[in-house]
Amino acid sequence: MDPTAYLNALVARSKTPGLQYLVVDRERLRFEHDAGWADIGHHVPMTAATTMMAYSMSKTITAAAVLQLVAARRAALDDPIDKYHPTPYGPGISVRHLLAHLSGIPNPIPLRWVHSAARHASFDARAALDAELRAHPRPVSAPGAKYRYSNIGYWLLGRVVERASGQPFASYVSERVLAPLGISSSDLGYAVPDASRHAHGYLEKYSFLNLAKRLLIDREFIGDYEGPWLRIEPHYMNGPAFGGLVGTARGFGKLLQDELRPKSTLFDRTTRDLFYTAQRTTTDHVVPMTLGWHVGDLGGVPFFYKEGGGGGFHSEMRIYRASGVATVVMANATGFDVKRCLNSLDRRFLG
Repeated sequence: MDPTAYLNALVARSKTPGLQYLVVDRERLRFEHDAGWADIGHHVPMTAATTMMAYSMSKTITAAAVLQLVAARRAALDDPIDKYHPTPYGPGISVRHLLAHLSGIPNPIPLRWVHSAARHASFDARAALDAELRAHPRPVSAPGAKYRYSNIGYWLLGRVVERASGQPFASYVSERVLAPLGISSSDLGYAVPDASRHAHGYLEKYSFLNLAKRLLIDREFIGDYEGPWLRIEPHYMNGPAFGGLVGTARGFGKLLQDELRPKSTLFDRTTRDLFYTAQRTTTDHVVPMTLGWHVGDLGGVPFFYKEGGGGGFHSEMRIYRASGVATVVMANATGFDVKRCLNSLDRRFLG
């Protein structure tokens, strides 16, 4: 399969307005292709420098920040979360539980947890978190009992970073995680660096989500139709720790390259091993989750991954540690099938 032809065909068949895909090993960029439109209405092409919303891919970077602070003994995996931020869920929930989605904290649909770009500079993320804790005060399972994905859980990890580091969350991650890897704010950060090269997000016109959009998305973020696509207006997630990163596939590629190298810039060996160790429930059941990564398999080749999707964008990054390869795809369409794309393309680079 020719990767360039495959990616161009996805755009031609209206699977997404635009996309970025890249493959890296620990030393070099092995393949990169950008296709389609960043802005359909104004015919702005998608390029390697176009930024997109990463949504939940942000969680792995949040986990890296937490593990750095654990390694520095400024936090501990067994610390109760109430040490860092009060919650209504009772005792027993630890930092480790939050990282592995074993906390039992509920996971309401977060599509409305957004605010406009105009409000971003003054937005109070802590007040927004407290409002959601009040609105969803009941746990859905006991701590450690079951794997249950939770955006609120990772939102709380942002408070762990802030309290343990003494810095605002975005500042700590930018200074201690992104900058040491040589990732500039133009490639990865918590604000759109340049509106002229930020992609518009789109929702498929003929989709269930479009039919239900007024129940799931605030009216102010619903734009106009542009051909078979509905534009989603610019916005930010209310909690940067669970979904706030904005960036490019190249930005995430630099993070993945560091994880492929024998010696990490971010972690000592013990911490890196912890980053990739599958976690267990209180009944010793192994869950497909580490302290920051989900665990997958492609035709017998194991990989670690994080997916991110929301209003107008969908992405996924993977790291095939045994093969020494990592991949990223980012697209400006909510329903773009990132898993199918990576399953189809990545095999070519695993040999």
